[in-house]
Amino acid sequence: MSEHRRKQSNPDGPSAGHRGPQPPPPGGGRPQGPPQGGQGPGPGASRRTARPQGQTARNGMTGQQPRLTRAEMRKAAQGKGRGAGAAAAPAGPKPKRLIDYPRWGKSGVRHWMPSFKQLLSGALLFFAASVGVVGYAYANTTVPPVNPSTQQQNNIFYWADGSVMATTGTVNRQNVSLAQVPVKVQDDFMAAEDETFETNSGIDATSILRAVKNMVTGGQIQSGSTITQQWVKTSILSNSQQTVSRKFNEIMISIKIGQGHYTKNEVMEGYLNSNYYGRGANGIEAAAEAYYGVHASQLTVSQGAFIAATVNQPSYYQDVDSDAKVKAAAVQRWTYVLDRMAKNGWMTAAERATYTPDKFPTPVKWAQNSTLKGQIGYLVQTAQNYVEEHTTPKLTDGNFANGGYRVYTTFDKKEVQEMSDAVDKMNKDHIDPKKRPQYDTDVQTGSAAVDPATGAVKALYGGPGMDKGHYVNNANSSGVPVGSTFKPIVMATALEKGALLTPGSTRSAITPDSKFNGDNGITIRNQSGTLITDTDPKDKSPDGLLHQQNDNTDMPGFITLRTAMDNSVNTPFVQLGEYVGYSDVTSMATNLGLDKSIFAPDTPGFYIGTSTPSAIRMANVYATFADGGVYHDPYTVTKLSVNGVATADQPVLAKPKSAAVMSADTANTINSMLQEVVDKGTATSVKPLGRPTAGKTGTTDEFKSAWFIGYTPQLSTAVTMFRENPKSPTLESMKGTGDSGTGKFFGGALPATAWLTFMESALNGTPTVDFPAAPKLGKGANESGAPSPSASASASATPSASSQPPVQSQSASPTISLSPSLSPSSSPSATNTCGVLNWKCGGGGGPSAPASSSSASSSASASPSKNKFGG
Repeated sequence: MSEHRRKQSNPDGPSAGHRGPQPPPPGGGRPQGPPQGGQGPGPGASRRTARPQGQTARNGMTGQQPRLTRAEMRKAAQGKGRGAGAAAAPAGPKPKRLIDYPRWGKSGVRHWMPSFKQLLSGALLFFAASVGVVGYAYANTTVPPVNPSTQQQNNIFYWADGSVMATTGTVNRQNVSLAQVPVKVQDDFMAAEDETFETNSGIDATSILRAVKNMVTGGQIQSGSTITQQWVKTSILSNSQQTVSRKFNEIMISIKIGQGHYTKNEVMEGYLNSNYYGRGANGIEAAAEAYYGVHASQLTVSQGAFIAATVNQPSYYQDVDSDAKVKAAAVQRWTYVLDRMAKNGWMTAAERATYTPDKFPTPVKWAQNSTLKGQIGYLVQTAQNYVEEHTTPKLTDGNFANGGYRVYTTFDKKEVQEMSDAVDKMNKDHIDPKKRPQYDTDVQTGSAAVDPATGAVKALYGGPGMDKGHYVNNANSSGVPVGSTFKPIVMATALEKGALLTPGSTRSAITPDSKFNGDNGITIRNQSGTLITDTDPKDKSPDGLLHQQNDNTDMPGFITLRTAMDNSVNTPFVQLGEYVGYSDVTSMATNLGLDKSIFAPDTPGFYIGTSTPSAIRMANVYATFADGGVYHDPYTVTKLSVNGVATADQPVLAKPKSAAVMSADTANTINSMLQEVVDKGTATSVKPLGRPTAGKTGTTDEFKSAWFIGYTPQLSTAVTMFRENPKSPTLESMKGTGDSGTGKFFGGALPATAWLTFMESALNGTPTVDFPAAPKLGKGANESGAPSPSASASASATPSASSQPPVQSQSASPTISLSPSLSPSSSPSATNTCGVLNWKCGGGGGPSAPASSSSASSSASASPSKNKFGG
């Protein structure tokens, strides 16, 4: 393009600074005048091109007007905009601030609303600061060595005298190299815990989000932590508390490790060797042995999938071989792991299809604590359970498996041996499975001794020994009904609360001399006066009513509650229990330390012992009577330390609770009644102890269990015996067991024999102590229908019934001293040894309708035997 055309297209031309003055136009004319604004031409003025006068320029100006360049027009437009803005600007100069906030020149909401630039700047600043903090933390993070506390240690349990009782918990771990673990098994763990392990940098946000999603939606549990993080937590960090700082430290160390501090193979090897898998197994080698009896190198992909599944809940899945509910959950988790294997390409779809639920690799039977011989295994188990339930924060079997704990127990070494010897002697003298296989096979015994002054468990007998294959602790298990040993609890409640003898009236005071109908086969009334019906569909009485049975068909008529306790007569206590009420009796039993879970339903049989507490708990109930009505939590551990030293963060062992749960008068009255049981009742077989002794026998329906619980002021001991088929979790009748000769099996026989042998040894050399004297409570109120002295002797079958003083009707409520309700400890926790009990109890308990001996006899002969619980 020529110079002339460039000037036409850009008439303003360059500034004077870029070219010199221009020559005058041809013909000697002057350059046109200055543009509007009055400026004359100068050396730096732009050149203008004139048009003929009157001709309109393309920009709309006439020939007399100077033509503006595009740059001049743009500047003019900008000037107008600035002028308009200036007009709207506030008066005064804009303040000089680092951050224009609140915003100058804005009003209303916009005055306080940050500008986009400010928001963007703030976000960038925050991001930069966060990066700086993380970067600084990362730069200053060092990877500590593997924590020595994760190495092998053992737990030490001590006798009450401070000597060593047992050592356990040496970490069952045999480290193996990664090469010894099949690759497919390694893949199982990645599928279960960290699918991106091979590629992530030690942490994985995706895994965290997926774990949260599964938790919210109810999907399979998956850890949000990577395998690296889990290894850091278990093997490197000593502080296992779930705090923000610990988690941040875990993440920083994991990132450092992921950046090459350890190789992926080293991390995986450490992870597999450090995990706890349940059954006391730490590490993949121990887990392979515990669950499948093989080495880790021999594990199949299916077996590895289950072992990987245990990582999240080891204490739960360890019972997979014995608990159907646990097995169902294990199969579901195993399926999930295998599905993830296929999804990630570690297993083909065809291979995955072969692993159906029926191909689940069920582990071998758990042979736990097989090295703890005799009673030691039960003692250790009971003490460890107590610690786990009474520490803050709670310890688990996983903690004990890691080792390092020192547990000081209440167990008396001498008394434990004496109790074991007493049971062994009783079995040797009276139980002979070879001679009487039909009657003496599968006979079991459980026993426990408690200090009444403190609640300390001094001794127990749990069975022949875990080393002999008997893993259930018979002293600390529920499932065996207590029979008539429950009657003192009913009596204590009646003494404290009174009884509603007449519907709609107030409660009447009850004493040991209150009279109730002791005849066999009587009908029973509830508090509203209604006769209780027979609810047994298989053996219903002809009249449809419940006819309560005693152990024999005697018809003694109305007898005192003291006499009924001496001879373990059922009908008076069933009727008394109904008059007192289920809620009051269960409240008293709860205050005495019995857990609600072992209570039988609200039927008449409840009052004569269809509930199933443990021997430890029942020994402690009677210990409360011995201590004047003061309840103490039964406990088995006095002290706990970690690694032999006390540290600020070690678990705290709760102190046992104590509280008065009944008046001393009530407790001493029960003591007096139970002393008579020993002196002239169903427990005379223990009189040779030769010191003040109280106790109660108990036998259950069809002789499926027998108890004796006896005590002195210094020691309370319970002994229970029962038969259980190991192939079927049900109680079997003990009728004919031992050399009883009668075919019947009572608590006053072999259980009392073992009790006496133990107590003679345990109390040898201790002073003889008397029980406090019982208060004089008077005759108390009688059941409606009890004869007066003027009544004919024919109204009663025994002279004692006809010679009783007149009924003392009580219209007002008795004066009752009630202790505050106590929530007893739930420990030691009981395990149901018998599972679902199939023994039959029709019911029984409640006030009887007035009836003569002859009419009661007639009813008894026409009705089936119900609740033959007795001494």
